[in-house]
Order: sequence, then structure tokens, then C-alpha cells
Amino acid sequence: MEHENTWESGGGRIPADLRPEIPHPARMYDYYLGGKDNFPADRAAAETALAANPEFRSTARANRGFLTRAVRYVADSGIDQFLDIGTGIPTAGNTHEIARSARPDARVVYVDNDPIVLSHARALMAGSGPGRTTVIQADLREPAAVLEAVREADLLDFARPVGLVLAAVLHFLRDEDEPYRVVATLLDALPSGSHLVLSHGTADFIPAEIRDRVTGVYDKATAPLVGRSREEVLAFFEGLDLLDPGVTTVPLWRPGTAPAPGADRVSMYGAVARKP
Repeated sequence: MEHENTWESGGGRIPADLRPEIPHPARMYDYYLGGKDNFPADRAAAETALAANPEFRSTARANRGFLTRAVRYVADSGIDQFLDIGTGIPTAGNTHEIARSARPDARVVYVDNDPIVLSHARALMAGSGPGRTTVIQADLREPAAVLEAVREADLLDFARPVGLVLAAVLHFLRDEDEPYRVVATLLDALPSGSHLVLSHGTADFIPAEIRDRVTGVYDKATAPLVGRSREEVLAFFEGLDLLDPGVTTVPLWRPGTAPAPGADRVSMYGAVARKP
């Protein structure tokens, strides 16, 4: 039986206040990728960040490539349901599109705390197919509430493996938000055989002066930017079976073609792991 594509707001009213006067990381990221779903404040902040570190735009695109390869790998491994948290503004090559290229019946739940994501949700639904997709408004910093909202949506079967996608979102959590607890709580709810797809910004290859200028931009936005070292990113995978090549810069995670020069110094780490 074929299922219709559906969208939900997690049972709540979509807020009308998008706070356009305050830069938002998701809208800045959309600008880096060449999108149009951003406001003047987002564009100004993004240009300031790009002036400090011009590689932001190429890093965003490299992360998008990693997401495509990683989700495709997980889907090819037999996973047909995905939980993508911090999905950001809809753009080409979303998780549900990637997953369905391998598993046409794949089900995907997107979670984000930005109202603009919900307001543009229909843009994700171009085309039709047997899979189902739902968007929920919830905050990653409250993982128990996220899981409750996902269960209420009744789209994912937590008795079967799930692909958990945390792409370029954890670096918006401060240490006091307990990002490791957040990830552990989410993984604890998933059965054996589930996969974690994770990417995370880093300042490992950025001079301190540039790092401080960039973080200063995000300090004035709705969320900070917390770059973490490779060792700190590796800690998110504790207790999981890390797949080759492990934690590496995103262009070097199973590239389909020869990486460009400097790929080993891109300011974003990524990895995929399986829950034993």
C-alpha cells in the first residue's frame, strides 16, 4: 500500500516571528550554499564570516557532499528510516531524496527548531513516491522531548534500525548544553543496527585570530559556533562501531573522485558509525 507524503508541525502552531533582524545559522548556511531563503541580517553576517574565513562556502558544500555519500551508504546498507535533526532550510539533495534513491519506500522525520524550516517544508516535497516524510519542530538541546515528538508522529518504527543524521548541527551547542549527553540519549533510544551520520565544524586548521573573528559573528546570531577538535568529535562515537575511514575531514569520507588539494584541512569533520 502506497503512503502519501505528509508534513506536520509536531502538534504545535508554526510561530509567525522568524526574527529576521537577528542572523540565524540555518539561514546563513543557506546563503553559503547559494540559497535564497535568508534575510539581510543573515547575508550581512555570512559575508562578515566569509571575509574572515572565505572557505566557509566550500566547507558548506563539502559537508553537503558528505551527507549525500553517507546517507546513500546507510540506505544501501538496508536502513529504510531516518531521523534527521537540525535539517536546516530545504535545498537540493535532502536526506529523503538521497535515501529514496536507494530505498524508494524510505521514511524520514526531519526535526528543526527554526520556524522558517517549517514554512518552507513544502519545497521538500517535489515529486511523489511510496515513502513518507514528516517535519517536527523541536529543539535538539532537549533530546527526550525530540524523541517524544518523533514517537507521537508515529512514522518511525523504533524496533527496527534507524539512520540518525546529525549533520553540521552539534557545533551550535555549547558545552553547557551537554552535546555528548544529547547524542547518547538519542542513540539509547535506537536499536542495534542503527547508524549515526555526524559532521561537526572544527577550528583545528584555523588560526586563533580567524577563529575568534568567526565565532564573534555567531555570538551575535541566534546560536553560537563551537568548533571542536578531532578528538572531541571522535568522542561522540563512543560505544559505536566506527566505519572506515573513521573521523576525517568531510571531503575525505569515501570520496567518489580524487579529493581536491587541501581536502585534509577542510574545517568540518565527518564520520559514520553503527550501533552494535
